[in-house]
Amino acid sequence: MPIFPRRYTHYIIAIGAGLLLALLGRFVFASNFLKQGGGLLMLCFLVLIPMALGAVTTHFTPKSSSSWWRRVFGPFFTVLIFLITALLFHLEGMVCVLMISPLFIVTSWLGGELYRLLTKSNDSDQRKTYVVTAFALLPFMLAPLESRLGMPDDFRRVENTVLIQAPVAAVWHNIIRVPTISAQDLGPSPIDRIGFPRPVEATLSYEGVGGVRHATFERGVEFIETVDVWEPLRRISFSIVPNTATIPPTTFDEHITVGGRFFDVLRGTYELEAVGPRQTRLRLYSQQRLSTRLNPYAGLWTDYVMREIQGRILTVVAKRSEAEAAGAASASVLSRNR
Repeated sequence: MPIFPRRYTHYIIAIGAGLLLALLGRFVFASNFLKQGGGLLMLCFLVLIPMALGAVTTHFTPKSSSSWWRRVFGPFFTVLIFLITALLFHLEGMVCVLMISPLFIVTSWLGGELYRLLTKSNDSDQRKTYVVTAFALLPFMLAPLESRLGMPDDFRRVENTVLIQAPVAAVWHNIIRVPTISAQDLGPSPIDRIGFPRPVEATLSYEGVGGVRHATFERGVEFIETVDVWEPLRRISFSIVPNTATIPPTTFDEHITVGGRFFDVLRGTYELEAVGPRQTRLRLYSQQRLSTRLNPYAGLWTDYVMREIQGRILTVVAKRSEAEAAGAASASVLSRNR
């Protein structure tokens, strides 16, 4: 008795063929031969491999199957199984899988559609074989050429703003140094679930230009921040360098390592604006370098993560500043009533 009903055999073959191609691409593009050219962040892998996956899956899907299966569900399920396989066998981390999922789903569908368009007017099996072979070989043929191209740098700025019910002095006190932050102080965030370490504290060697902040995160992540702008009660700005000696290699995937060839955080700035006697607008913005051949897409993810991290830090600063301001006001009232 067959393990699968015969009517499902063609679908299993279609998905299996697409999966094998994607896995082959994963190992080839992660090899030392292509690593220097970008490896898994090459367009040939991120765009052409899922397109080939979609074309191969569509090619092996029987004509008798529904249009929806051939055009949407077949490529989608093949991508899904590939991503799950990458997670289960630790080929990729959760962060990378989440980042490439939308791209793979869309481009695999596009590959299936292009295959259908190129073979629609000709039912010849030979032509279909030529077309699907071209899809399968193209990523590997173009990869050596792409590896010769440089990675473009994209310098991006991410800004968060919060209005704090506390005077400027209280807010300034809470940004130049940030005492230990608990998980309860931060509250939940989607980036916790995908493995990004939480901020822990920020120390300052001395106040003024040249002072060094040590911003620490969970799992041994530390950034050395050297102050180069110091305007008391108005602005503090600093350069940022990851302390690679303290960051374990397993904390970040190699493709999103801060200070790596693909991504870096360069600067951070706090700006304070007195809106009223007991109200302050606080801005935190940072500058990042993104160096991939798909910067507009990758930037959507890095901007989101940085905005989430900065927003959580501002929330902690706001709560602490408002609590201090409220405590000072209560103490003042008690003093007057004595």
